[in-house]
Amino acid sequence: MNTKMKQKVAFALVMGMLTTGIISFSLIAINLGFSERFLGTWLQAWMTAYVIVIPIILVVSPRLQAHIDRIIK
Repeated sequence: MNTKMKQKVAFALVMGMLTTGIISFSLIAINLGFSERFLGTWLQAWMTAYVIVIPIILVVSPRLQAHIDRIIK
């Protein structure tokens, strides 16, 4: 795997972790509150969202970037 691809994968992993963590934390806090079930529910939601979003970032992001580049140029 070349350096550029490694950078893209690393970016996707970190960005996915941050965004899914923040969003799932916020939504669980709003909908469930900070009850005794919060941590387990949040971790389960975070893991599920993370597994879903990583392939989306890796597949959709380059295509979306190319499309946006065409529109702006």
